[in-house]
Amino acid sequence: MNLEIKTADELVDAELEARWASRRAAREGEVLQRILRTFVDRGGPVLVEEVAAAFPDRPPETIWDTLAVLDDEDLIRIREGRVDVAYPFSAIPTSFLVRLAGGQERYACCAIDALGIAPMIERRVDIRAPCHDCAAPLELSVAPDGPDRNAEGLLVWVGKQAEGQRRMLTSL
Repeated sequence: MNLEIKTADELVDAELEARWASRRAAREGEVLQRILRTFVDRGGPVLVEEVAAAFPDRPPETIWDTLAVLDDEDLIRIREGRVDVAYPFSAIPTSFLVRLAGGQERYACCAIDALGIAPMIERRVDIRAPCHDCAAPLELSVAPDGPDRNAEGLLVWVGKQAEGQRRMLTSL
């Protein structure tokens, strides 16, 4: 067997890196920030009209256009006039329940998203999810700087994304 050795630079997918850079930039936009704050403050879904009304100084069509781009870029999902997914949050119940510091419960889209909520909101959260292998309930706390000791021994399972699939599958 001949094993090819590559440097880290040779493994980088420039197209993927560019897409992630674009996604990071979009996350900084006022419209998406507003949606994410709403999910944190009261949960979702968020009415599209409510998002447009939050920017009275802008023509509504510019907000609609921004929302369409965010949906196309897979940063949010709009269904029936409502944002029901704004990564990392889901308004639809999932297996990944995240309890915020004040006791409010939110759903995360996947394990990676659940783990990312604490650093995103800069507060400790508790996560409850089933084990990917045996479905036993798992609970862990995550601080903004990482999981607490009660997460020792837990792994994140990441499934390979199929062609055309928009959302990644992960479990604990």
